[in-house]
This record gives sequence, structure tokens and C-alpha cells, in this order.
Amino acid sequence: MAEKRSEAPSGLSVGLLGGSFNPAHEGHLHLTHMALEALALDRIWWLVSPQNPLKSTRDMAPLDERLAGARALVEKSGDPRILVTAIETELGTRYTIDTVRALKARYADTRFVWLMGADNMIELPRWANWRELTQEIPIAVYPRPGFTMKARTCPAAALLRSVTLEASEADRLAKSAPPALVFLDGPEHLASSTEIRARHGR
Repeated sequence: MAEKRSEAPSGLSVGLLGGSFNPAHEGHLHLTHMALEALALDRIWWLVSPQNPLKSTRDMAPLDERLAGARALVEKSGDPRILVTAIETELGTRYTIDTVRALKARYADTRFVWLMGADNMIELPRWANWRELTQEIPIAVYPRPGFTMKARTCPAAALLRSVTLEASEADRLAKSAPPALVFLDGPEHLASSTEIRARHGR
């Protein structure tokens, strides 16, 4: 899907929420609205991944199906600040570091923030070139059941401790030069794509 440059006008702050969205659910909307408010973002892009390198293809729904489900959910929410996209297929990127660099090059005047769950923060050292990623884009971590406190003491968090903002300063993150990190405070949402698939026999 080709993206128009008008989707990221100069000077806007845009959160990037990458994931399989297999399927998209109310938890994605919950954390999106949490991030929009806490980080004072203008937009959030849901980057529906063609295939997460760390996840199996066995129970992965086709990209078109996952895109359609995410778009239907966003349309139902009525929030025009959320854009659902599979732009990684156009960019030809597989790893987050390459996607972030490509988006920064394409939208040079846009301030991007990477959004990730506490569970993914713990797993960050498994990501390709993860240290370089922290140097490319500010990161906001949202709470996830069972992982929120563990994420604050994980190796990646320790590496970034000196550049970690207080939750009360989260609205400064988008304007902060990387590396920069913040752990968002807010209610945890129990929805899980894995559990939804299990309930539907997938």
C-alpha cells in the first residue's frame, strides 16, 4: 500500500505501533489512546507487519485479512488520528531498525516515536540491531499484564536508564533526541491476539 506524504505533514509527532495485528482488538485501541494522550501525539500509525521475524507463520492470517480487520476496528472507533498501513511491504523492510530508518528518510520533518509493550521491551535484545534502534528513535513502553514491572528492570531498560523520562514528562518524548525512553502509566488491558485466536480455534 503506497502512503501519501500528506499523511505525515511537516512538524507532526507520530507514534509507530508495529505488530502482526493477528487479529487487531480493543487492547490495541486502548493503548493507542493512552499513547496519544500521554505523549501528546498528533497521529499513530498501526504498522501491520507482513511477517514478524520472531513469530511463526503457522497461525498467521494473510496480510490482507489482518489489514481489513484493523481498518474495520479503527473505522468503528471513529478516531481519524489512527492510520492503518502495511507500508513495510512498499519499503521492502523486514526489521524494525530498517523500517524506522526508511520512514525517517521519507518523512524527514516528522517526529516519530516507537511504541512497544512491556513484554516486547523485555524481548528487545532479540531484535535485529536493537542497540542501534534505540539510537534512532525515542521509545515509549506501555503496560502489559504480567510484564509491566519486569520491563522496568530488564537489560534494555538498564541500558537506557540515564535517558529515561518520568511518566509525568511523557509529553516531552516526541521532541527528545534519541536515545530516550519513557514507561507509560495507565490501566492494563487484558485483550490478547493469542487468546482471541485460541477462542476461534486458530
